[in-house]
Amino acid sequence: MSKRYKIGWFSTGRGEGSKGLLTAAHRAIKSGELNAEIEFVYCSRERGETEATDRYLDMVKEYGIPLVSFSYQKYRKMRNMPSPDLSQPLPQWRIDYDKEVLKLLKNFKPDLVLLAGFMLVGTPVMCDTYKIINLHPAAPGGPAGTWQQVIWKLIEDKADTQGIKMHVAIPELDMGPTATYCTFPIRGGVFDKLWEGINGRTVAQIKGGEGVENRLFKAIRAHGAAREVPLIIKTLKVFSEGKIKITKDRRVVDAAGRVIKGYDLSKEIDSAVKGKL
Repeated sequence: MSKRYKIGWFSTGRGEGSKGLLTAAHRAIKSGELNAEIEFVYCSRERGETEATDRYLDMVKEYGIPLVSFSYQKYRKMRNMPSPDLSQPLPQWRIDYDKEVLKLLKNFKPDLVLLAGFMLVGTPVMCDTYKIINLHPAAPGGPAGTWQQVIWKLIEDKADTQGIKMHVAIPELDMGPTATYCTFPIRGGVFDKLWEGINGRTVAQIKGGEGVENRLFKAIRAHGAAREVPLIIKTLKVFSEGKIKITKDRRVVDAAGRVIKGYDLSKEIDSAVKGKL
């Protein structure tokens, strides 16, 4: 068997989503689907901060994965600093925090780092040290923002297609090049009737009415959310197989070293979610 691909796992461990993703990766590794190992889990919370994080840390221990915990909030309070304004460059204390994290991780040499429910923006020092990927809930070239903001923008634009992507993490939030992606139609089938249901209404009117309980909004979200874990696992797989790589200057290239605009996993993800929606 070829050398196992080493994955670094960054998480804040906030809830069930973080646990579910770690479980999915652990199962993919144990089943042989993924020839890799999670070399370590770094959590930006420590035991005792929240019950949800404590359960997450228990899971990491149960799986036998080396764990590094270093509390972001405790460090921020120790430095007597407010939370950073994300519209501005990150302050020095925030960079200092990442330097402390890197000291704790110095003995690990991951091939790739995954942000898996990690709630901090990467600083230049972190992004320069590791090749890091993160999930964004839109297709390449799609809307920016949270998944809620993305869906409202799709509805406003009367879009035909939605998707999700894994992108290279850089200090500029959600701006790194696309690594992998999948797309799916939000027209045809059940969607056409849902679009008809909002005819003549603006996004502001929908928000002021049923809001995120709107049936079209919920359907778009459901189809995207169902694809998130499969896309992450398939992304780790294509990286581990050498089908794509991230260069030192953070470009995404194929096995031949050619720069690509993302590796399309739509067919694989459609197959993974078939019968589940």
